[in-house]
Parts: sequence; C-alpha cells; structure tokens
Amino acid sequence: MSRSLAFVLSVPETPQDPEDSQEPSPYDESEVHDSFHQLIQEQSRWVAEEGLELQQRVPGAGALGASGSDRQALLGPEGAPVYSTATLRILASMPSRTIGRSRGAILSQYYSRTVRLRRRAGRPQLRDVGRSARPSLRLYDLELDPTVLEEDEKRGLLVKELQGLTVAQRDHMLRGMPLSLSEKRCLREESRPPRGKRRARGHRGLLSCCSQLRDSCILASHNLGLALLSGLQALMPWHYALKRIGGQFGSSVLSYFLFLKTLLAFNTLLLLPLLAFIVGVQAAFPPAPSGSVPAFRGLELLTGGGRFTHTVMYYGYYSNATLNQPCASPRDGGQCTPEAGGLPYNMPLAYLFTVGVAFFITCITLVYSMSHSFGESYRVGSTSGVHAITVFCSWDYKVTQKWATRLQHDNIRTQLKELLAEGQLRQRPRRACGRLRQAAVLGLVWLLCLGTTLVCALAVYSFSELVLQSRVSAERDGALLALPLVVCLLNLGAPYLFRVLAALEQHDSPVLEVYVAICRNLILKMVILGILCYHWLGRRVGTLKDQCWEDFVGQELYRLMVMDFIFTLLDTLLGELVWRLISEKRSQRKGKPEFDIAGNVLELIYGQTLTWLGVLFSPLLPAMQIIKLLFLFYVKKTSLMANCQAPRRPWKASHMSTVFISLLCFPSFLGAAIFLCYAIWQVKPSSICGPFRTLDTMYEAGKVWVRHLEEAGPRVSWLPWIHRYLVESAFPIYLASALLLAVIYLNIQVVKGQRKVICLLKEQLSNEGEDKIFLINKLQRIYERKERSRVGRTEEAVTPPAVFTDDWDAQ
Repeated sequence: MSRSLAFVLSVPETPQDPEDSQEPSPYDESEVHDSFHQLIQEQSRWVAEEGLELQQRVPGAGALGASGSDRQALLGPEGAPVYSTATLRILASMPSRTIGRSRGAILSQYYSRTVRLRRRAGRPQLRDVGRSARPSLRLYDLELDPTVLEEDEKRGLLVKELQGLTVAQRDHMLRGMPLSLSEKRCLREESRPPRGKRRARGHRGLLSCCSQLRDSCILASHNLGLALLSGLQALMPWHYALKRIGGQFGSSVLSYFLFLKTLLAFNTLLLLPLLAFIVGVQAAFPPAPSGSVPAFRGLELLTGGGRFTHTVMYYGYYSNATLNQPCASPRDGGQCTPEAGGLPYNMPLAYLFTVGVAFFITCITLVYSMSHSFGESYRVGSTSGVHAITVFCSWDYKVTQKWATRLQHDNIRTQLKELLAEGQLRQRPRRACGRLRQAAVLGLVWLLCLGTTLVCALAVYSFSELVLQSRVSAERDGALLALPLVVCLLNLGAPYLFRVLAALEQHDSPVLEVYVAICRNLILKMVILGILCYHWLGRRVGTLKDQCWEDFVGQELYRLMVMDFIFTLLDTLLGELVWRLISEKRSQRKGKPEFDIAGNVLELIYGQTLTWLGVLFSPLLPAMQIIKLLFLFYVKKTSLMANCQAPRRPWKASHMSTVFISLLCFPSFLGAAIFLCYAIWQVKPSSICGPFRTLDTMYEAGKVWVRHLEEAGPRVSWLPWIHRYLVESAFPIYLASALLLAVIYLNIQVVKGQRKVICLLKEQLSNEGEDKIFLINKLQRIYERKERSRVGRTEEAVTPPAVFTDDWDAQ
C-alpha cells in the first residue's frame, strides 16, 4: 500500500471576506513589522479564494514542523515566514502596531478637554494642549472590536461639545488632535451647526465672520512672510552659483567657496566699526595738510604710496586732536584739550578702542563659527542610514523649473558618489609591508618639504636684510615691490614642489591628502609671515626714526596683498587654463586639471592674515580684502567651470569647513592678535604722524584719558576704576580665558555624553527587536501545536479504522 503524502493544513479561525482585508499602516517602525500587513492580506486572500490551502511538505520539513525551531517558521511565497491567522491577529493588536492609544481614548481625552474649555469659556493656549502618542489610523477587525460602540458614543459626545465652541477654538482643538486629516475633516463637518441655527444666532454669525476674517489675515501674513523668506534666500550672495558648484564638483570644491563667503562676512563685520568710528569721523573733520600733496600717478595702485599716504587709508593721516572742538593749548600727552561746551571726540582713544573692539567682535564670531561648524560636521550619532536618506529623502518636490531639477539631479548624484567612495575607502586594508614602505616614503617627503620651507625662510630673511641695507628712498616706488615680489614667488613655487612630492606618497584617502597639503603650505606661509613681522617691528622701526614707520608697515602689507592677488590670477590663468589647453592638445580625450583645494584655501587664509596684521596701520585694508574676495570668487568660479573637472576620486568633505575655520582662528587670528598686542604695548609710535605721536606707547592713550577723567570730578570716578581693574589688570584676561576653556570643555563632554546615550539607546532597540522575534516564535510554536492537534483529531474522525478496512478487503 502506497504511503500517503503529508500536507500542511492551514485553516483560519475566523474566515474573512476579500473586502475586509487589512490595509497597511503607514507607521511601520522596525524591520520585524514590515511584513505583518502583507501577511495578513495574503492570508485573507488565500482563505477567501480557496478556503482551505493544502501545501505539500518539503522533504525533511516534517521534523521541523513537528518540533518547531526556535528561530524559524514555515516559508510561504517569496521565502516570507508564514504564521497562522491567530498569530497574525495577535501581532496586529500589539502596542507597537497600534502605536499609542486607540481612537476611543483620544476622543475621550479631547471630549473632556472640550468640556473644560466650555466651562472656562476661554481660548486654550498652545502650550496647554498635550501631545499624545501617535494613534493607528486603521484598526484590524474593527467590526469585531467590542469597544466600537463605546468609541461611537464618545465621538458623538465630542462632536456635541465641539459644536458649542467658537470657530477659532474648534479649529485650534482639531488642529491639536493626533488624528489623520480625513478624520479631522469628518469631525469638522459633523461639528458645524445647521444653517437654521446659524440664522437664529445672529451674533454668532457675526463672530464667525470676524473670526474667518482674522484667520484669513493671519494666513495671508503667514504666506507673505514665507514669500519674503524665500526672496531673502534668493537674494543671498551667490546662492545659485554655490548650488551649481556643489552639484557638479561635489562638497570638497564647494567648501572652498563657502569658506570664501565666510571670509567676506568676517571682513564686512570688521570694516563696519572702523568706518563708523575712525574713518568716517576723520573724513568729516580732516586735518590741515602738513605739506604739498603729490598728484596721482597710477603706480599707487601697486605700491600703496604717493597720493594714498595723504588719505584716510593709512595711520599717519589721523590726528591726535579732540575732534569737533577748537583746540586750546596742549596739555600732557600732547593732545589738544576741548573748549567748554560741546561734545569732545578723543581721536586717539577712539582709534585704540575701535580696533580693540573690532578684534574682540571678530574673535567672538570666529569662536561661534567654529563651534557651530563643529556641531554641523561632527553630528551626534552614526550615518548608518545616510544612503537610504539620500536616495529617498533628498529630492525637493517643490522644484518645477527644468534647470533646477537638473541641478538637483546632479547634486544628488554627486552626493551618492561621495558616499560610495567613502564606504570603499573604509574597506581597503593595507598589509604590514605596505604600511612600512608608506611610512618611510612619508618621512622622506616630510623632510624634503621642511627643508624647502627652511630654504624659503632663509631666502626671505636674507632679502629683507638686503633691502634694509640698501635704504630705498620713497621716490623709487618701483623698488619697494622687490620684497613682496620675492615673497609671492616663493609662496607660488613652493606649493607646486610640495604637490610633486605628494605624488610619491600615494595616499589612499583624498581627504588625508588635502589635509597634509594644507599643513605643509600653512607651515610655509606662517614661517614667512613670522620673518616679515620681525623685519617690520624689530628692524624697520629702528631705521625709520625720522619717518612714519606705521605708514611704511601699512604700505608693505598693502603691497603684499596686491601682489598676492596678481599672482593668484596668474596662477589661475597659467595653472588651469594653459594646462587644460596643453592636455587637450596632446591627448585625444579632454583631460582637465583638478581644482587645488589646499593651495587655494591657504591663499585665502594668507590674505586674511595680512588683513588682520595691517588693520592697525591701514584701517581701510578690510575694504581692499572685500574687493579682492569678490574678484576672486568670480574668477575662480569661471575658471572652475571652464578649465577644471570634478575630482577623479570623489570624497565627502564633511569636516572641511571646521578645519578651515580652526586654521583661520588659531594660527592666523591668534598670530595677528599677538603681533598687534606687541605693537600696542611695547613699540614706541612715530613722533611725526598718527594719533599717538607724542606717547611712549599706543596703550598710554588710555592712561591719559583716565587721568583726564580723574580731573573731571567724582561724577565719572567709576570709569577710571573700570579701566584700572578691568583693563590694566591681567586677572580679567585669565578669567575670560578660563571661562572660554571651561565652556569648550563642557561642550565636548556634552557631545560625548550624547553619543554614549545614543549608543545605549540603539543597543536597547536592538535587544527589544530580539525580544519581539523570540515572542513571535513562541506564539508560532503554540499555534502550530494547536493546529497539529486539531488536524489530528479531524483525521481520526474522517479516516475509518484499519480493522474494518481489512475485513472489507477479505470479503
């Protein structure tokens, strides 16, 4: 007798109709719950079509079905685990599937709230409306739920209470309910009073019209505000250009232009107080000319001398008098004393305090920008789902224009390239032999780079001493360009040598390659600037005793800035345009050079350092830097679009802005602040020009002012006390430094604590997922046992005994 086939009998406990099949909820929160609604739909459809489904067992599956593995269940279509209908019904009613409370609880809560609102007869504030947990929008087997009648009753009571509220209160209450939009619309339609009652209540209709008018005005003002915000965003400088650069060349090249934009904001912020309190005031009250003013020849645009010396461009033009007052006999300190009546304006004090306050504002802005950039780039948490977020959540569906969609398409494509390249770099291990060889090459290249930096520093020092001994006269303006020319040649040639040596290193990560190049160029430029600062304050001050050495230092910094701008344009023209033309001529394919991020960023930092060094000697130097940055942006953007190509190895510049701001803050700004503090506290000013011409140091202008205040009377005695204990004393400086370090330390600890908490929460979520899988398998085994026992009893009742079968065959 042949052996009968074994089948799996799947019988639903509650038959369902096709139209009663469940729809998927939009609140699928974990991987375990993704297949619940699909399984319920498939189970209901199979039961409705076939009633009983017979599945032939796979050989070897009987043991599995009999014993029930701890981690596996029977597989249905497409390899998905098939659970029984009862198990799926229990899973559908789990708290994680309902996501909060039921609609009945929500309606009950808001019914009580509307009752309290009517008794109070006042409009509830937004902060008083509690935010409930998210409800499920669809309940499974709602017609079988015993709480349906109770929910309908609560819904009716809520509608009655909503009808007793004003239109504004009703809309406010409905807006705060955690329900779907369709259910809110139904409640709003049901809570509207009939037309007859509206006519019976004339004053209520008037209030409704007023409330509707008020809501319309609020909505119109809101839309106007959004339109103004979008207009302001469109008016932001280079908004479309930055989007285009980021879409075509990636975040690495975009970081350079964003940094240039940041420097433009810093210089604007630095220039405003200088224009308001120094340049503008002195231009309104110009001093009497000390001699004949030379005519403008055009060479002043390169040298900064000549006609520019007799303008507000330089330190020597500013007077040491008290402005807007007639000058009486000079007193101690060589400053003019104001006559009685009128408001005095102490120009030396204004000059010193304005420069100090401008630097302090710049310092605060730099620290804030660095902390903000740190928070943006080093976000708390991981980037495990960044690929899915980029693919599914990056598109802006409000974009309708063709060029905007193309730009957004390029931007998302470039982001995906960068993310994939970053993931590939993490999966490239290197052998021990390769690491040793790379370390040896790195050491050799670093020695060569440091040697080149030392040679450049010696060349600058030797040439500066040669210029000092030659004693170039002021009439020979062209000879004054020799030292800036040598410095700019070294700053241009040494980075190319560094780039050739960096090709030997063969870094796996392009990010590391950029950081190494930035570090080498930064060392070169800071060493050269240090030698120049020593040349100006240590050597030039002694040789220019009978001249205005402050004007000479300001002109030197002006010449360095102009020559740096000219060499940057030449580098852009020769290094990018000519290279592209040569590569296109020699090769069949179009080979364009890549944009040198490290070299261009260091040029920006170098130019900004020159601006900060010269702001004391040339108050309009930030204005020159602003003009230079504007020209640089358009020149670099045009050259980038025409002559450069996207990086061959795309990489995500997630921390580049933070690195750039940090380099701008610590080596650049800190060095410029030390230079200016030394010039203010230690160096004797010139005796023939400037607002501090008769003082031993620039800082003594504050002491002279304090002595005048002490002589003025007891009414202003608190000002000398503030100057003595807060300005002259070193304790406030130490206290401010300690507070700044404490704030930085606390921010670092807060970030570390947040990361630890997030790691613990992720681990807890993972454990809860494992617990859910364990409980699901337990439920499945229980219902499998019940199913097998029920199927066994059915087979015993249907199959006749073997004895009667044998007797029948014998007959």
